[in-house]
Amino acid sequence: MSPATKRKAPDSDTPKTTGVKKAKSISSFFTSTAPSAGSSSSSSTPSSFNKEKWLSKLTDEQRSLLELEINTMHDSWLSVLKDELLTKDFLGLKQYLKGEKERGKKVYPPERDVYSWSRHTPLGSVKVVILGQDPYHGANQAHGLSFSVRPPTRAPPSLKNMYIALKKDYPDFTPPPGGLGLLTPWAERGVLLLNACLTVRASEPNSHAGRGWEKLTQKVIDVVSARRGVVFLAWGKPAEKRVAKVDKKKHAVLLSVHPSPLSASRGFFDCGHFRKANEWLVERYGEGADINWSLEPVVQTAAVVEKRKVEEVGDEEVGDDERNREISRVKKKSRARDSLGEVFDEDEEAAMIEATLAAEESLGS
Repeated sequence: MSPATKRKAPDSDTPKTTGVKKAKSISSFFTSTAPSAGSSSSSSTPSSFNKEKWLSKLTDEQRSLLELEINTMHDSWLSVLKDELLTKDFLGLKQYLKGEKERGKKVYPPERDVYSWSRHTPLGSVKVVILGQDPYHGANQAHGLSFSVRPPTRAPPSLKNMYIALKKDYPDFTPPPGGLGLLTPWAERGVLLLNACLTVRASEPNSHAGRGWEKLTQKVIDVVSARRGVVFLAWGKPAEKRVAKVDKKKHAVLLSVHPSPLSASRGFFDCGHFRKANEWLVERYGEGADINWSLEPVVQTAAVVEKRKVEEVGDEEVGDDERNREISRVKKKSRARDSLGEVFDEDEEAAMIEATLAAEESLGS
């Protein structure tokens, strides 16, 4: 990928102070490695939280209802949300979800992924918060991170529009090969991708709205806002309301319309939020504090793994037809991965070209 194109100075509406260094280009992060989910002391569970002691005080019913939270929520979040989990409202929500399961209702995301946001982004690692509304309600889509979809599902329209806005901020940004939409690289670099509701009934959008999730996720926002300064990206009126009480002197709160095709043309494409978030982080915490918005490293790593498998299998002595078939299978899989970069929906390609031209036009003006 070519080096990032140099940009003009930020527009007058970009929050800044003198001495702010420009955010790094996307490509400058390719050699950097993100810390693992509990490797940093800042992301570890507070020493005052004794999980076993807390568990010992729960009733059998509470333990049963909160089994998912106990087993899948990262301890850094469990330690600060534990009181909220024991409220009448939240336990009522869990009773309702238990009933959904008993009635045979299909609910997304899969149970193991409801709190994946907490594991990918431990509390102490949060730098940016991107607020969503409802999980995707189709099969193989939602996996606990707002706007993100699990492969092989292609990026939904709102996420495609996020790619376009990101390309305008960083012209060297490239969407994931194959038009995919997995955002776990962002989450692992400190971007908390949080929906207002954490579950939804299959094919029924907003079916779990107003059941109690909103109170828990608002608590998540409150916990983050009580700590050191971060960037909140609130797109659309519902998200804007959720950050209304966030201290704007301590945090950067960036507002825009939602990236949905119904509203994105009214200002989202040119909001500059990805660049502004990085500029604020560098201003506040210094060089290296910004976010690597690239989604390529994970794909490249997967391709490298497949190629290594080919090399390892190819180096072995082939003794029978079964092993020959295995070599052929792995090689075909590797070639398929390599060709993904050419697989793009025509509409998406046109949108990306349009965004690139617009970015270049703004640079030359």
